[in-house]
Amino acid sequence: MRALTWQEPGKVEVIDVPKPTIQNPTDAIIRVTSTAICGSDLHLYGVLGPYMGKGDVLGHEFMGIVEETGSEVHNLTPGDRVVVPFNISCGKCWMCSRGFYAQCETTQNTKYDKGASLFGFSKMYGEVPGGQAEYVRVPHADFGPVKVPEGYADERALYLSDILPTAWQGVKWANVPQGGSLAIIGAGPVGLMGLRSAQQQGNAEQIIMVDLVDERLELARSWGAQTIDLREVKSVGDAIRDLTGGRGADSVLDAVGMEAHGNPVREKVINIMGKLPGPVGRPMMDRAGLDRTAALMSAIDGVRRSGTVSLSGVYGGNANPMPMLKMFDKGLRLAMGQCHVRQWTDEIADILFQDEDVMGVEQLATHRVGLSQAAEAYEMFQKKQDGCIKVVLDPTR
Repeated sequence: MRALTWQEPGKVEVIDVPKPTIQNPTDAIIRVTSTAICGSDLHLYGVLGPYMGKGDVLGHEFMGIVEETGSEVHNLTPGDRVVVPFNISCGKCWMCSRGFYAQCETTQNTKYDKGASLFGFSKMYGEVPGGQAEYVRVPHADFGPVKVPEGYADERALYLSDILPTAWQGVKWANVPQGGSLAIIGAGPVGLMGLRSAQQQGNAEQIIMVDLVDERLELARSWGAQTIDLREVKSVGDAIRDLTGGRGADSVLDAVGMEAHGNPVREKVINIMGKLPGPVGRPMMDRAGLDRTAALMSAIDGVRRSGTVSLSGVYGGNANPMPMLKMFDKGLRLAMGQCHVRQWTDEIADILFQDEDVMGVEQLATHRVGLSQAAEAYEMFQKKQDGCIKVVLDPTR
């Protein structure tokens, strides 16, 4: 079968790999019908190169048709249409029984002191072959996959795999008070889904989106947000305060993470570390890894005193300086972590699978291309070319 594979930093390639087979009784084989490129994939494309292996199959946002199930999978039958959460959770361990699916102890990666395994996401998270492929083996299919009702296009369901529950959790954890204000740093896919999630959750009376890409700002405005153009302000914090009576936002969601712009020197160091061979680069990342923290610093600055900062954007460094005095003095609450996807899927599905696309998910993808064009699509998405907001890949092409 064809699959998109990591080859070296900044290079991915579609090659032929063996079609997956059932390995455990709780496995299922899924024929992928749609798969998306996520901002987190860009971390593997560059920053986290030392943790990748040549030939690793990428992709953690995917859905498709059940082809085959293991003997202990009783909730699915061949022909079922499903969307698959990006984190692999057993649903039964101590963590899963409490809803902490991203910390599943059955699939936890203790060697690297990391949480649950993830599809298509490096040695740190199990090096499980991902879904940017024609077929994928889904471990713990007796719990993870979510059935999709008939009559809906793939893109109505596809983002349940990651960006929609990630945004939903980020807004929940932002603890927006009734009638309060929410600032979202980053109007990429997670940020835009955060805007729609906040509108559905209902507490935020004022939603502010911060970005520097014209088409993303335009879409945010069309969806009802006030916007701040990074290119036009000296201080994001000051710009947020100007819109919130001088106090700052009640809550801020960082939907960018370590892909943030704003520190060219740090960016050069990160790029160099990302290109080092694994045996050299991994120890450096483990002990002295840096992130581009401009979005996080803007969130800390822009939130009001006694407010909440919620991090949905991924950070991977171990040596990031934090303004602890400022955070302590402001009395901030900080919430962060991988999304516990299955904690939210039922709640979101009730809203998502209506006649009207109230979440705007079918408006999000700007590019729909075949899997054979994935390498070009990665570059386009990373460089934000051609108005690219979200890419959906068709494995049949």
